[in-house]
Amino acid sequence: MITPPRIIGHRGAKANAPENTLAAFRRAHAEGATWVEFDAKLTRDGAVVVIHDELLDRTTDGKGPVAERTLAEIRTVDAGKWFSAEFAGERIPTLEESLALFLELGMGFNIEVKPCPGREAETARACCAILERAWPRSAPVPVLSSFKRASLEAAREAAPNIPRGYLAEELGKSWRAEVEALGCLAVHPGWKRLTRQQVRDIKEAGLKALVWTVNEPERARELVAWGVDGIITDAPGLIGGALSA
Repeated sequence: MITPPRIIGHRGAKANAPENTLAAFRRAHAEGATWVEFDAKLTRDGAVVVIHDELLDRTTDGKGPVAERTLAEIRTVDAGKWFSAEFAGERIPTLEESLALFLELGMGFNIEVKPCPGREAETARACCAILERAWPRSAPVPVLSSFKRASLEAAREAAPNIPRGYLAEELGKSWRAEVEALGCLAVHPGWKRLTRQQVRDIKEAGLKALVWTVNEPERARELVAWGVDGIITDAPGLIGGALSA
């Protein structure tokens, strides 16, 4: 059973802090979010780090593929100053560091397995191993999602007790069969092509609907009226305020 909240901070609070950093997670918490969504991939030496892109270039002062850097090398790059001087010195966190912060703040989360090519199963297994070891059963039940079928299959085999989410830009005709085959408990569609009927179908199937990435209050209110369970947003304070007004 998963009980996601109405508002989930996308990569923390991406609009107001450098994405996928501890600072962004703290900012999401300060804006009222009780859950965050973030991305996880592997370093060359098999550590799980929190970063979206295959390359370091966009969100750090480093260069090149994450998969070709060791954790020690990843530790040397700055993941904050590109966003603003206020965040200079912010680092790419490990999954373990992120979990420790969530426990401190009393937050839940959706971890997206964002593997580098060819590491779909390996990345999912590594995430599951850390979650099984470091995330208490008494804490909020997380969701592990991915666009990659191989990652979801590996997660199901490695840790069947961790709920899985089916990620998609849009829901095709076979989405329900795929969700059932993968044993997912949640569906995570993009909002742009989502329809009211699709939300109704998700709910009638007994699944949770977590929709991304919604940054416009009017659209968020419409989706809530349709019955979605969670809104994943870059601006949890803005969207949370709009929904509670």
